[in-house]
Amino acid sequence: MPPVSAAREILRRLHEVMASRSGAEAKLGRVVRIVAEALSSEVASIYLLREGKLELFATQGLAQEAVHVTRLAMGQGLVGVIAARREPLNLAEAQAHPDFAYRPETGEERFHSFAGVPIVRREAAIGVLAVQHAQPREYQEIEIEALQTVAMALSELIHGAGLVDDAEAAAARTASSAPARLAGLKLVDGLARGLAVFHQPRVVIEHTVADDPETERNRVRAGFGKLREAIDGMMGQAEFAGGGDHQDVLETYKMFAYDEGWLRRINEAIETGLTAEAAIDRVQAKTRARMRSIEDPYLRERLTDLDDLANRLLRIVAGQLGAAAQQGLQTEMILIARNLGPAELLEYDRRWLKGVVLEEGSLTSHVTIVARAMGVPMLGRVPELFAQVADGDELIVDAANGALLIRPQAAMIKSYTEMSAAKAKRAERYALLRDAPAVTRDGKRVQIMMNAGLADDAAALDATGADGIGLFRTEFQFLVSATLPRRERQQALYTAVLDAAGPRPVIFRTIDIGGDKTVPYLNGGEDDENPAMGWRALRLALGRSGLMKVQARALLQAAAGRTLNVMFPMVSEPWEFAEARALVEAQAELLGRAGHALPAQVRYGAMIEVPAIIETLDELLPMTDFVSVGTNDLTQFLFAADRANPRLADRYDWLSPAILRVLRRIIRAAAAAGKPATVCGEMGGRPLEALALLALGVEQLSITPAGVGPIKAMVRSIDLGAVSAAMHGWLDAPGTDIRAALGAMAAAQGAELS
Repeated sequence: MPPVSAAREILRRLHEVMASRSGAEAKLGRVVRIVAEALSSEVASIYLLREGKLELFATQGLAQEAVHVTRLAMGQGLVGVIAARREPLNLAEAQAHPDFAYRPETGEERFHSFAGVPIVRREAAIGVLAVQHAQPREYQEIEIEALQTVAMALSELIHGAGLVDDAEAAAARTASSAPARLAGLKLVDGLARGLAVFHQPRVVIEHTVADDPETERNRVRAGFGKLREAIDGMMGQAEFAGGGDHQDVLETYKMFAYDEGWLRRINEAIETGLTAEAAIDRVQAKTRARMRSIEDPYLRERLTDLDDLANRLLRIVAGQLGAAAQQGLQTEMILIARNLGPAELLEYDRRWLKGVVLEEGSLTSHVTIVARAMGVPMLGRVPELFAQVADGDELIVDAANGALLIRPQAAMIKSYTEMSAAKAKRAERYALLRDAPAVTRDGKRVQIMMNAGLADDAAALDATGADGIGLFRTEFQFLVSATLPRRERQQALYTAVLDAAGPRPVIFRTIDIGGDKTVPYLNGGEDDENPAMGWRALRLALGRSGLMKVQARALLQAAAGRTLNVMFPMVSEPWEFAEARALVEAQAELLGRAGHALPAQVRYGAMIEVPAIIETLDELLPMTDFVSVGTNDLTQFLFAADRANPRLADRYDWLSPAILRVLRRIIRAAAAAGKPATVCGEMGGRPLEALALLALGVEQLSITPAGVGPIKAMVRSIDLGAVSAAMHGWLDAPGTDIRAALGAMAAAQGAELS
């Protein structure tokens, strides 16, 4: 592949072609000759979308008789796949690909290798540029980038010549007027209704070839200045100042905005002869290609952040700042985007933004963290979103059920209205219970704690009336940070949470990363074939004792003069707990000798989630002050069923005798040792499952804040003694459908299970 100077020469020659007075077809004929020569390729071809088919419009190397004769449908053959997916293909042996479609009139049977890129305009594929060689070979990355750069220039030429109708290109993406329902992933719970508003149409780059590289570099430099100023301004917003996880997200944005490496890569693209806009888009396309190939959720999220900033920079440089957020829309809206960065979400007026729907998105993404802090329902991973939804369509987001209702009929709207009203009434009823104790009809007091992981979550203590925080997931701070959080930042977070909780207890779980929660600055388990059972949680923390020592000091100093409850995750053997406890006690001794104030009391707990530890509870319990059963991991380990696998999600019932008998055994052992046992995890947040736990003898649950009201209502509506006696009878006499029997008994008692 030619160096930068030769790449610049390619664009210069394309610019000459575009400026010439020859006809459009003759111009494309010259383009394929230039591409073939530059890449030393035996074949270079251009296919254009005409009358719904991809038509061979120009070629160097294939039979000229095939021009305007060979036609492929979207998704048909390698060319059709490239156009349908709008992604490049790079194949050493094209005929081995399952989508290969042979066209005898082209004479291409003697060519083995194939590479092609889409020609895109206004987010629609209008054609394909492809090259072929007789010898099998994979094209170099720099060659694919050259093809993509040429494709950008071709888009400009094709549009200017009127060879492809924009309306025709977008026809396949035009939404139907009929009602529709799309499934997605619940990212932030909630129910919302509003009109579809597209976050930001892609900036249309009208000019790709630069006349003066220095002018383009200056435009990019000025754009970076405005971008940095905007990010600094967001960090000063009152709603998001003063710490919290969303502040960590913006810190990551600032890091990217001031990244000289990113600026250097854009300037290198300008050196090849591209305009500022085209160079930004070229670098952004490379980032997106990397995103598709990276499985690590943390690294994907960082690249998503960079993609968000690239969109902002492109709009700044192009002078197209008219995103929906800047239009001052005063209508209840559902924001639609392929993906969304937290900085972009923060631009919207919370009074009108009712929900967000993403074609991509993930549970651990930064925008999800910020949306949760804003209280905005969010649905992600919605396929065909842009094909089904049109700007201004009425939408209903039912995140709890993972559903997006498009152009709902009157019956759907009525159902939504009724659901909203019912939800509001339930919220009012639960609000009345906020200060009421969770006491059963027969006088049994149940402690209902809440799970948390964000600084903002602590505010839910007062709103829900929870008895405390039974599980504070400290790893969230590590997951949203670009680098290892310093001790001072950790301590500030823990202090803020303890201050918000006041006299109510807070149980801090030490860092639980690894598995599906990876961070690049703490590698070591990425190659685990089964990450859930690999180098994670306490295993990782003990293996990197420096990390755990820093966290221990932060916790000890944050809890000075107060009670510190610290809990270790994924304890597999008693010696692991003993080693972790000794590490914290050693840090307390060091801090004490240095004159630092210490907690008035430190209580140590263990998470019961690995089945092996159940066999050694007689050794573990005497070392602990309390234990907490993590039902999510315990269930997946007990059944050897990955909880992230959708095919297994509903296969194993929490009310099966297997899990209930194991839980009963743990609860009885803890009671005999005089140690409190909490259950945290999704099981405790479901009313019927929570009733089963209470019937087994559990006296303390830790659940999501949203579950506190419903579980408290359930507790106050039952006679626990009768349910408990029945539960032990069912477990001792196999053959009972416990879910059905428990549901019938709860219904007979008039228990509130909704």
